[in-house]
Amino acid sequence: MTNDTIGSVLHETRTFHPPQAFVDHARITPDRLTSLREEADRDPEGFWGRLAQEEIDWHKPFPQVLDSSRAPRYTWFEGGELNVSVNCLDRHLARRGQKTAIIAEGEKGDVRVFTYASLHREVCRLANGLRKLGARKGDRIILLMPNVPEAVIAMQACARIGALHSVVFGGFSAESLKSRIEDANARFVITADGGHRGGKIIELKSFVDKALSTGCKSVRNVVVLKRTDHGIAMDDKRDVWWHDLVANVKDTCDPAWVDAEHPLFLLYTSGSTGRPKGIVHASGGYLLGALLTSKWVFDLQASDVFWCTADVGWITGHSYVAYGPLAAGATILMYEGAPTEPHGGRFWEICEKHGVTIFYTAPTAIRALMRLGDDIPAKYDLSKLRLLGSVGEPINPEAWMWYHRVIGGARCPIVDTWWQTETGSIMMSPIPGAVVTKPGSCTFPLPGIDADVVDEEGERIQSPEEGGYLVIKRPWPSMARTIYGDDARYQETYWNKFNNRYYVAGDSAHRDAEGYFWILGRNDDVIKVSGHRLGSMEIESALCAHPNIAEAAVVGRPDALTGEAVVAFVVPKGARPEGDAATKLTIELRAWVTEQIGALARPAEIRYGDNLPKTRSGKIMRRLLRSLAAGEVIAQDTSTLENASILAQLAA
Repeated sequence: MTNDTIGSVLHETRTFHPPQAFVDHARITPDRLTSLREEADRDPEGFWGRLAQEEIDWHKPFPQVLDSSRAPRYTWFEGGELNVSVNCLDRHLARRGQKTAIIAEGEKGDVRVFTYASLHREVCRLANGLRKLGARKGDRIILLMPNVPEAVIAMQACARIGALHSVVFGGFSAESLKSRIEDANARFVITADGGHRGGKIIELKSFVDKALSTGCKSVRNVVVLKRTDHGIAMDDKRDVWWHDLVANVKDTCDPAWVDAEHPLFLLYTSGSTGRPKGIVHASGGYLLGALLTSKWVFDLQASDVFWCTADVGWITGHSYVAYGPLAAGATILMYEGAPTEPHGGRFWEICEKHGVTIFYTAPTAIRALMRLGDDIPAKYDLSKLRLLGSVGEPINPEAWMWYHRVIGGARCPIVDTWWQTETGSIMMSPIPGAVVTKPGSCTFPLPGIDADVVDEEGERIQSPEEGGYLVIKRPWPSMARTIYGDDARYQETYWNKFNNRYYVAGDSAHRDAEGYFWILGRNDDVIKVSGHRLGSMEIESALCAHPNIAEAAVVGRPDALTGEAVVAFVVPKGARPEGDAATKLTIELRAWVTEQIGALARPAEIRYGDNLPKTRSGKIMRRLLRSLAAGEVIAQDTSTLENASILAQLAA
């Protein structure tokens, strides 16, 4: 980064204090937050060690907190033994056995409820079934599941026997699934006959069959959940129905006690090229991070119904569906299906129906629902909501304001969270009862997290107008341990840039005059125009602040004169303009961006679409947009796209 990076995020000045009614009952007050920060800064190891002792049930205590002798291969609580499933389930049985653990609603409206006692029973039965098949501690088990409770049951069952699960998002192609199975050398696959999405059946079992038909020799058995019951092929020698596997097993299961550094799971990051990148997370440190942040960031209370809309195939679904809230003894909600099926008010209907109090979703979902208008959420009683959250990418200020005003009724704090697959848990976020928020800012690092913004030499950037590399300067318990089978790649990707001094997040950011952090986008999303570096997030925020624009994505394309040119892909709030109407809007938007940011940020080209290319998790596929902007034929894998047909429209 250089000092000509634009980093003001539209000079956002609006601030929102935590409502007093929220502060009065908050887990963490301003004074408590100050105390936690001071403790963490004074004695980081002692801070994490105390919390690990207090928050986790250990089978064997850990002899040391942190081992830095092989940095950057840090280890946490090594020598201590635990079981993650026991911490999520068993320890709640005496006091919370009959408390609701999971409320699950399907796209067709079917509802199922699991108490902690019944969830524990189902986890133990599947764990025993897996052991009957020969699964043992250290095995890798691939999961390709719909977003249903059985996905969580399968993850917890793997943890119970000490096997490593690797959940593959249901939108990946058979070839992508195959590459992950082979990279992990997995012995078992757990899947379903299908899942429901957008009124259609997602053929999960057929993806598995196709992947296994051309390789994956390590796989011994495929366990199949009957979800859609639409008729599938079963291999008698390899495949076994879930219900048959658990039919005659005990509903208690002795846990496998594992070292704190024993891997809990592998999770392959999306959008990578070449060999799949399997991020490895360790049992003890990951559990501590997921549990603490669930309590701190979401202010979890005994009466809450917490709905994180993420699919379990992503890290958000791991940390804030399958593990963190359950370790805290909370009630979670799961939904299998599209957010607008069968109508645009589906999310809000579910919130009303089940009394959701905490709602955590992605900015892309917020913008898509915002585009449908205020009238739809107004039809539903959202009065039980008390906290809103945002995850996945920076949220532009206008979407933040709509979320605050229309969904939260101007009474709910918003926690805009920054973190990654590799960090394991939330790293920066407002503490809702203690931090003043600014629309579009993830505010400050959580206690114990030493984040900074540095220049090309790794030195701290002092100017509030200057962007740079986002780094983490101290290790933290939930950090990724390595890339499976490729430690050299782990060190090269995350540590080598600044000679192992810092973890390099891959995001660009800046701090304003009050120390608030603003994420400007991925480092490769920075556009260099005539020697000046522009953050794509800021230009997108400017476009979305225009009253006629619902959503925007900005990329760079090669330009002989300026090096790169700004290309904007825009979704209007009304009908997609054509002809003179498009020309008029383009002139207006270019002038608007010039006024909001400056002439350098003015898009050289604006293309209009009915929507943007997104994965089913709601992430905009900017690498595809870069190809479109450059006039290239798209050769990348598009199997994860929710709406692949939009590419032809945007290319025209």
